[in-house]
Amino acid sequence: MDYATPHKDGIDLLIRLTPAARSNGFAGLDTIQDRHGNTVTALKARVTAAPENNKANKALIALLAAALRIAKSDISIVRGDTDRTKTIRISRTIDAALLEALQALPQTPTARAP
Repeated sequence: MDYATPHKDGIDLLIRLTPAARSNGFAGLDTIQDRHGNTVTALKARVTAAPENNKANKALIALLAAALRIAKSDISIVRGDTDRTKTIRISRTIDAALLEALQALPQTPTARAP
């Protein structure tokens, strides 16, 4: 999983978010330039929420929580609050079920966030 990096508190995900999309879901992987100019892989996500008043960020967290079957409180944005490219931290023990769900994210069909 090129878009996931282990962290002492769990795992960090690099996500490229498209707000105000037609549907909520994941759209595969994207090659982007990070803030240092390096080429990196990011998970593409889209949400129907508008990018105002933190609505799109909240929708992304809800979408990830539903897809990974974890609590929203385990997910936080550590970088990119107002940017389309975000670093998301999942702060919990990484077990086999969570790793399997993370690996499936790029292929997860369009879904509604709760």
